[in-house]
Amino acid sequence: MALKEWKHKSTVTKFKNPWWEYRLDECFIPNGKEYEYHFVHTGGSAMVVPVMDDGRLMFVKQFRYLNRKFSVEFPAGGIKDGQNPDVIARKELIEETGFDGTLEKIGFFNPYNGITDEICHVYIARNLFRSEMEIKDEQEEFEYLYLSPGEINRYISENLIYDGMTMASWAIASGYFFKK
Repeated sequence: MALKEWKHKSTVTKFKNPWWEYRLDECFIPNGKEYEYHFVHTGGSAMVVPVMDDGRLMFVKQFRYLNRKFSVEFPAGGIKDGQNPDVIARKELIEETGFDGTLEKIGFFNPYNGITDEICHVYIARNLFRSEMEIKDEQEEFEYLYLSPGEINRYISENLIYDGMTMASWAIASGYFFKK
């Protein structure tokens, strides 16, 4: 038996802030019954995998308030509806690392497809150079780590990297990285 799509009936925004919306959709599931689906809508996100000239990859370490822990991650940021992911990827690379470079989009993923419609766009950044632009978010401060692919895998297996978006981006980038 072939899978059937759900049919959309209506959408209501229950709460909205500058980063996301809490929405309620009414829809029809395949058996014809009405169903409520609650989810978070975002404009998406962009994550950048910066590759240094020596082959190591650059990570940012920052404090994550919700888990009250420091987290090792690739540079990333949210996209507001209507913004271009390529532009946001470059902005986040400069803002979080101070570097600019050649960006190549290598894939995308949904970080939590039962809860959000967010799509994270993944980029590799090469030919890095110090940016002359000064972009800073006042609530962000970073420490930098430079890891080889083997060290990245060890950090993940030892839960030193626990950010799901970083791990998903590494899954995409590592396949791309190693086939070049």
